[in-house]
Amino acid sequence: MDTRMTRSRFRCGIAAAFTAAVLFTSTACAGGSEPEEANATNGASSNAKLALAVTAAPASLDPAQLQEGQQSYVWGSVFDTLLYVDNDGKLQPNAAESWKFSDDGLSLSLTLREGMTFSNGDTVTAKEVAGTLERTRTTPGQQQGKLAAVASIEAPNNRTVVLKLKQPEPALLTNLALAAGVIGDPDTLNEKTSALDPTASGPYTLDKGATVAGTTYVLNRRDDYWNAKAYPFKTVTVRVIQDRTAVFNALQAGELDAGNVDPAQVKQIEGAGFKTTKVEAQAVANLVLADRAGTLLKPLADERVRKAINMAFDREKMVQQVLRGSGKATVQIFNPKGAAYDAALEGSYKFDPAAAKKLMADAGYADGFDVTMPATVISKSFEPLITQALGDIGIRVTWEPVPPQNAAAAVSSKKYPMVFFLDGLNVTQRELQNNFSDAGFLNPFGSKYPELTELITQVSLERDEAKATELYKKINAFVVENALDAPLFYVGTIWATKDGIEYLGDGSNTLSTIRAFNATK
Repeated sequence: MDTRMTRSRFRCGIAAAFTAAVLFTSTACAGGSEPEEANATNGASSNAKLALAVTAAPASLDPAQLQEGQQSYVWGSVFDTLLYVDNDGKLQPNAAESWKFSDDGLSLSLTLREGMTFSNGDTVTAKEVAGTLERTRTTPGQQQGKLAAVASIEAPNNRTVVLKLKQPEPALLTNLALAAGVIGDPDTLNEKTSALDPTASGPYTLDKGATVAGTTYVLNRRDDYWNAKAYPFKTVTVRVIQDRTAVFNALQAGELDAGNVDPAQVKQIEGAGFKTTKVEAQAVANLVLADRAGTLLKPLADERVRKAINMAFDREKMVQQVLRGSGKATVQIFNPKGAAYDAALEGSYKFDPAAAKKLMADAGYADGFDVTMPATVISKSFEPLITQALGDIGIRVTWEPVPPQNAAAAVSSKKYPMVFFLDGLNVTQRELQNNFSDAGFLNPFGSKYPELTELITQVSLERDEAKATELYKKINAFVVENALDAPLFYVGTIWATKDGIEYLGDGSNTLSTIRAFNATK
């Protein structure tokens, strides 16, 4: 095969593959400081408008069925969350003004702030918060697993919500800052209309006259919202545009104020008066070694085989020649801006096919073995390179086509021992949960290691941020040293914003939120 042609097709598919990935995706302490009250000096008096594009419409605005990724630009504006993650990746108070864990980590008490109302004017109390959480906890959907550690939920008074846990969960607070922590009106959430236009307590309401479900979502700021000054945009328009070229054209035509562009488009878009902001790591390309116990594929239970797989890839070459520098080689699954990342680990696996083949032989697989992997919308552009790299050390890959709508389900199906996935980066606690908890999306076989389990338990109970960071780094070191996965590279993104709009993110928080934008005029 002509390698130049392979690289060309691969480059053309990067944007589509990355877009698909972000659509699927992602330290416990007492409550912190007051939330940010303003991005812009004008605050709630600002009449600024923001129009941006997403690649898929929200599947539902039912709290139990919310999906994270770019869809949260809509639901994250309509719903309040108990906590929120700021642009530095730190947890902050939101609807809950403070929180506290019990010493054993099995009880979390949240104190709600006063003065919150739903969009219909009704007061938000602990009863509604507890009701929404309980409904999410007991309703099948993507968010149910995020509350799997919760045994029961109580509302002892109008401003206190207490979550009783089955076991300590380091990701719980982060989950309450995301989709699992939204607040709706439980009396209306089961109504059919709620999935399209819920009664919620967030900073925006849907403009039903201007919104076309599946195409365009127009959000109007509630100036009676308790923290309206944190939202400088009076109107936010979210347009569904799947084609990246169409996004670029819409930016140039003045139809969008912000959007993602490819590296080759930067010079032209800057020439049109836009400012660009590069985020080095938005997602991690990971060859997930899901069947680490060898249930379906015995060789994966051998650490030597997993290490050989890690040594089969020339990560730097992939970034330079295939991504054209729009990314960063890595052997780590954690956000490089997060607490677990350790630059010293990056030299752990050098590209060395000969040494990898020796490890395979030492493990008893000198003749290699066969593996079937799902061919998804995410993997399609990467398949030739993965096939070649693994083939060079004796691993013969067969790609089994999977429909686009089943790409995420294929990961968790327990049908495939290895899966290539682009996982949107998140804060450390959520990344840990997704990859290594019993209900982790990227841990479908429920792999467990006593040392890793002990470290996760320790960090669940650690209240000191510095000590928690040390534990997260130990967890990361264990993951890398035991080759529990084969990460390949981080994929970056570039935001283009028109004059008067500023993108505030640096990759510390990769979540899709309106609060990552500021109005400067």
